[in-house]
Amino acid sequence: MFKRILVPLDGSATAELGLRTAIRMARRNGGTLLLLHVVDESMLALTGDYAGGAYLDRMITDLRDSGRRLVARAAAAARKQGVTARTVLVENVAPRRVSDVIVGEARKRKADLIVIGTHGRRGIRRVVMGSDAEEVVRNTPVPVLLVRSGTRPRA
Repeated sequence: MFKRILVPLDGSATAELGLRTAIRMARRNGGTLLLLHVVDESMLALTGDYAGGAYLDRMITDLRDSGRRLVARAAAAARKQGVTARTVLVENVAPRRVSDVIVGEARKRKADLIVIGTHGRRGIRRVVMGSDAEEVVRNTPVPVLLVRSGTRPRA
């Protein structure tokens, strides 16, 4: 049913749960995983005053390298289970939300499904930090499977 599954990865435990779920689904259905990591450089602009210009380039390089390692490990885990996986690294330099990048990549790559881990934030934490998973659900024409962590969220 779902042959092209987009899996956004951010290195969190919930993203890892989403990855494992997507691997199982792809293995059962003969699907392919599209493993996405967004290097959110726009967040570094907020810390530019503290880091200074000399360190900003190094921080961006480190974020890219970390993202490449993250999707490479995820692809290796998928291949170990006999699942084909492609990696996608996108740099977000404009003042866009990560959720917009995820939705855009789902459209661009013709994904049949997005499997995304959700942090399960509630109350003021949700208002302040927002929810990329929620924004993906609201804005994508593609079905979304939300995978929650096994722990009970705190308010």
